Amino acid sequence: MDNPGASILSALGGGSGINFMQLADDLAEASYGVQRDRIERENETLEARISAASLLRSTLTGLASALGDRIRGGDVAPRAAIGDPAVARVATTPGVTPSGSFSLEVTQLARGQTLVSRGYASADAPVGQGTLTIRFGRVDGASFAEDTGRAPLDLAVGPDDTLADLAARINGQAGGALNAYVATGADGAQLVIKGEEGAASGFVLEPASAASPPEAVPGDLSYLAWSPASDAGELRATARDAEFELDTVARSSPSNRVTGLPGGMTLDLAATNIDAPTTISFADDPGAIAAVMGDVTAALNDLVELLAENAAVEGGTLGSDAGARELRRDLQGLTSRVVMPDAAEGEPSTLADLGLSLNRDGTFRLDNARLSATLEASPDGAAAMFTTGVFGVFATIDQLARDNSLSSDPGSLGGSVVRFERLVERGEERLARIEEQQAALRERLTRSFVRSETRIAASQSTLDFLRQTFQLSDN
Repeated sequence: MDNPGASILSALGGGSGINFMQLADDLAEASYGVQRDRIERENETLEARISAASLLRSTLTGLASALGDRIRGGDVAPRAAIGDPAVARVATTPGVTPSGSFSLEVTQLARGQTLVSRGYASADAPVGQGTLTIRFGRVDGASFAEDTGRAPLDLAVGPDDTLADLAARINGQAGGALNAYVATGADGAQLVIKGEEGAASGFVLEPASAASPPEAVPGDLSYLAWSPASDAGELRATARDAEFELDTVARSSPSNRVTGLPGGMTLDLAATNIDAPTTISFADDPGAIAAVMGDVTAALNDLVELLAENAAVEGGTLGSDAGARELRRDLQGLTSRVVMPDAAEGEPSTLADLGLSLNRDGTFRLDNARLSATLEASPDGAAAMFTTGVFGVFATIDQLARDNSLSSDPGSLGGSVVRFERLVERGEERLARIEEQQAALRERLTRSFVRSETRIAASQSTLDFLRQTFQLSDN
């Protein structure tokens, strides 16, 4: 901030020989510098505590998130096995635990309609001006039942459009419902149009030629007309649904990818096995559970190490923080916490049952013998602990992260962060007031020094006058 008395002191010529400008700055700084330095040091400490508490909080939240992703991704879900893998591929819905076995007999695969037009001279042959309408529905023998709930596809065809242009236009405007291309073979260039899987995805071609009169010859759009009643060999495959039996119950699907099955099972049908049903079974994967528990143990130890570094009683950034103390208590009680309150007697219900053990120094270890015993004695009970439901390993770690991140709880890390941030804000406000007070003091001192310098300059002028007078009288 510019000193308002600077120009005045400069104009007076500094008759006293004292740098009043510097003196005013030094006095103002001496009056408030100590307070300012102390508050700035306090704010630096608070910023470090915010950083440490936020790091612990985010590490814990990251652990919960990563565990949830692995469970939802099916890392510990029972593994599906199918007797004849050529018939279908089996997958499970993340977070759902299927069990038991199922018989599967596929009698028909879903497929889409395939239509091949009559021949043209080449892919560059014109198809004729007009509008080609493609309607969707069911083709059954010589009949077609339109799906009135599905909008037809209207394609405007220009006078210079070729067979290749029309194929590209179908692909561009069908939104994936149709796939068209030009195939050149013994019968010339032919437009191939393929529809989606499912009996309801059949289609007919209804051209409206601009020619007058229209004539069903190459170069006239009418040449592309097709319906099942007029089929002359253009229909190469009829759209149909997949048909199969699951545990002898007849089912159908418009797609070979079948969802909504028991236990969250999904099937990708690949072949038929008429009169030769195969078996689908699910088995728990002990190795996957052991791998997840090993990773959880390692992640918890990383958190413990970070907590020890930042919350040491002596020298730790969070040494006396309530949130850090609460997290330490929560971690120490983690192994004995009941994560499956509804577990039957003898079934695993705690993280200790899954092998998580606490060392004397507060770190964790995985007791593989305890884990193996649990997996052998109660494989289903152990698997049930790895879901995204309200109980289980994930729910426990997730709740631990939420509790320690709660900003409204002064005893959590979240509450600590809020408290530290408020103290920083107050420190910034105090620094702003000190800056204003220091500037005001500097201004008052400068004005006082201006008055003093004025008086000194006047006295100096009087003294010079008297000296000159005495010198004249002596002469």
